[in-house]
Amino acid sequence: MRYIEPHGHMVSRTTDDYQAMVTAGCLAVCEPAFWAGFDRSGVQGFYDYFCQLTDYEPKRAAKFGLPHYSWLCINPKESEDMGLAKEVISIIPEFLDRPNVLGIGEIGLNKNTRNELKVLEWHVDLAARNDQLILVHTPHLEDKLKGTRLILDVIQADKRIQPERVIIDHVEEHTVEMVLDTGMWAGMTLYPESKCTPARAIDILENYGTERIWMNSACDWGISVPLAVPRTALEMRKRGWLEEKIDAVIYGNPQRFMRQSPRFKL
Repeated sequence: MRYIEPHGHMVSRTTDDYQAMVTAGCLAVCEPAFWAGFDRSGVQGFYDYFCQLTDYEPKRAAKFGLPHYSWLCINPKESEDMGLAKEVISIIPEFLDRPNVLGIGEIGLNKNTRNELKVLEWHVDLAARNDQLILVHTPHLEDKLKGTRLILDVIQADKRIQPERVIIDHVEEHTVEMVLDTGMWAGMTLYPESKCTPARAIDILENYGTERIWMNSACDWGISVPLAVPRTALEMRKRGWLEEKIDAVIYGNPQRFMRQSPRFKL
């Protein structure tokens, strides 16, 4: 099979994971900026991280013939410090012309605070001013429904943003419909202990259709599986999905979204 990993935090993975992904049929990996496993103490830490995402990590992936793309932001877990957030956002424009940068992300909310909302607005403005795609993180568990509503309100309030150029990630059964109704894209994250299991993700596809929706592993510092997408494709086969329908979800859909950036090429 062939697939695209549209959301994988590869800086937290070993080179063995790259090799396994390519062996399974991965044709491109896209890495949103996120938490380093600890809170960074200053803007220089983010500068170095952006260099890692736009220089070192693409070279590491290239050793296995895998194109690597990235997204840039200060993530929601560290955006409570508005002074730091303002500094980080101020340096992002100098990286936006790097050849593997697709847009701004993963922005969003963590605990749905006022400061996080303000930083989200700053990111959306940055994306609008620079004509960038947007990838959004929605908060976990009991805060997801409220957080998703707040995020959609912020994005829809900015009339410069075209909904089809926004992906709202980590949707679950209680948030996917509200996202799709806005004209934005929805992302399902396949985790063994939270977010969506393969079975739940396939249920969502069967209930809400396959338009404007993708699946990703978001493999990061916690318990996660870099091969979650192809493993879910195998479960789709067991349920009787046709090969062309599987291909449309795991390869065609992420390609359609990310080709809205002229930098995304396979």
